[in-house]
Amino acid sequence: MGAYTDQFTRSLDDPEGFWLDAAQAVDWIVPPERALDDSAAPIYRWYPGATLNTAANALDRHVDAGHGDRPALIWDSAMTGEQRTFSYSQLLDEVAGFAGALAAQGVGKGDRVIIYLPMIPEAAVAMLACARIGAVHSVVFGGFAAPELATRIDDAEPVAIVTASGGMEPGRTIEYLPMVKTALDLAESAPSTVIVKDRPQVPGSAADYGWLDWDQVAADADPAAPVEVAATDPLYILYTSGTTGKPKGVVRDNGGHAVALTWSMRNIYDISPGDVWWTASDVGWVVGHSYIVYGPLLVGATTVMYEGKPVGTPDAGAFWRVISEHGAVALFTAPTAIRAIRKADPEALELAKYDISSLRTLFAAGERLDPDTFFWASEKLGVPVVDHWWQTETGWSIVANLRGLETLEIKPGSPTVPVPGYRVEVIDGEGEPVPAGTEGNIVVRLPLPPGTLAGLWRDEERFRTSYLNAFPGYYLTGDSGYIDDDGYVFVLGRSDDVINVAGHRLSTGSIEAVVAGHGAVAECAVVGIRDDLKGQRPSGYVVLKAGVQIDPEKLRSELVTLVRDAIGAVATFRDVTVVPALPKTRSGKILRKTMRQIVDGEEYAVPSTIEDPAVLADLADQLGPKD
Repeated sequence: MGAYTDQFTRSLDDPEGFWLDAAQAVDWIVPPERALDDSAAPIYRWYPGATLNTAANALDRHVDAGHGDRPALIWDSAMTGEQRTFSYSQLLDEVAGFAGALAAQGVGKGDRVIIYLPMIPEAAVAMLACARIGAVHSVVFGGFAAPELATRIDDAEPVAIVTASGGMEPGRTIEYLPMVKTALDLAESAPSTVIVKDRPQVPGSAADYGWLDWDQVAADADPAAPVEVAATDPLYILYTSGTTGKPKGVVRDNGGHAVALTWSMRNIYDISPGDVWWTASDVGWVVGHSYIVYGPLLVGATTVMYEGKPVGTPDAGAFWRVISEHGAVALFTAPTAIRAIRKADPEALELAKYDISSLRTLFAAGERLDPDTFFWASEKLGVPVVDHWWQTETGWSIVANLRGLETLEIKPGSPTVPVPGYRVEVIDGEGEPVPAGTEGNIVVRLPLPPGTLAGLWRDEERFRTSYLNAFPGYYLTGDSGYIDDDGYVFVLGRSDDVINVAGHRLSTGSIEAVVAGHGAVAECAVVGIRDDLKGQRPSGYVVLKAGVQIDPEKLRSELVTLVRDAIGAVATFRDVTVVPALPKTRSGKILRKTMRQIVDGEEYAVPSTIEDPAVLADLADQLGPKD
């Protein structure tokens, strides 16, 4: 591991020099003189005293360098059949115009703006427009229902909401405006400014609610110039599920974020200016923030934004069509998408219809890349299939195979090795290191590198209790796994009650709260069980109130509807089992991990703290694998 070892070692031995050198790839207004501010450890800040503008780094500097005609964003909608390409100059004009529209509505530096948009170009434009004027955007995935949106409104306290008439799914449209109206009614701190991008395919318009029309306000506005912000100022808030059910607002700064993503595009993904890069995700998730919008534009690449599915829009050849038509050199997607394609087209017959010779690498993240999927994709595509591991909190890879730095051996089941800047260790419950090959808690020694979370929005105490206090001196990833004798990291799964459904982290606690609200339910538990397609799916176990008689299928249908209305279709909640009792510890904690092990057919130990072993035994008989 020559080049990798050299860079990794330097990043740990001389982080100041390493990250100051990396910062030279970014255009600064006031360049950094220091990399790390550790004066408030374990709360760290990167590039204190430096200033820049992230949107100017993503757009203006490429135009100023003479690359304005280079394609910046390709929008490909399998839902409408439309395709649009924006050059860097055209995208800059769109962003500056909408930034001016926001400014005309009184949005300024430090103000929050909630963006609730489907996968249309305006989503990227709105994000970059906020960054241009120093506003802090908080993108909410369009699949979240009104209560989830209202929770985020109350926490972020935005001065404006940017939305659209709706999104599109195979066979149906999703009207956003009624959900926005309901969320505003539910929220305690609702903003008065709502800007709506009209989509002719979806009913509803700004006029129906007395809101502002995107096209009109953008046409009437003067283009806004980029605003100087501190490297340590927040760029965005992105909410991720917490085990308590209350979402955590992960805060990303401007300076460290720009440096880390620029470094990652070149060194992890091997992407250069002009390369066509496609991340098949959604802007509502961290992958979309980092690698649909900011990362590729920071390095002057061409990013593809796709509105569609891996299958059903119209078939299992959708991904191969996009690669072929746009000449993508790399695809970054979740293993769920590849499993869906494999399920629909196991022999990859659709692949034969397209020329994907431009493709150099398939990158996978968001959940564990299982060996079966790895081998299938490797065989069918004939290119390296590269797993890598990171989190909403980190914003970019913790563990990866650094394709632009050094080609490392791929071990199926492992995302490979720690990325420079991340000192990854595995420790036991007492905080002691474990031997190679031994499972334990995956942690990262502090400080985390640039681009990782600066904290949680207005909740430093929760930041400390969620990530820093469990093992002082370390960041708690919440995942378990091991490191082998070669230094390869193997991530085995979550060690808390947040489940990963098709790359989307969802709180079982928030789903339980909805299920428990049904009139027939006395108590319930939701656990994430293994799913061959989505990685995990939520499965509900309910105890009925005494004397209640209800048809199980009727109960299941009603609970599914409740969860869909409260959380959104993204939860994919459909499994409901009525049980006589739930296994608990003597302190009253439900043994969710043990329940999951039973359902998944894994070996499990009866906890010493269990209140009634007979309840667990009965549950194992009911839920366990049958001969």
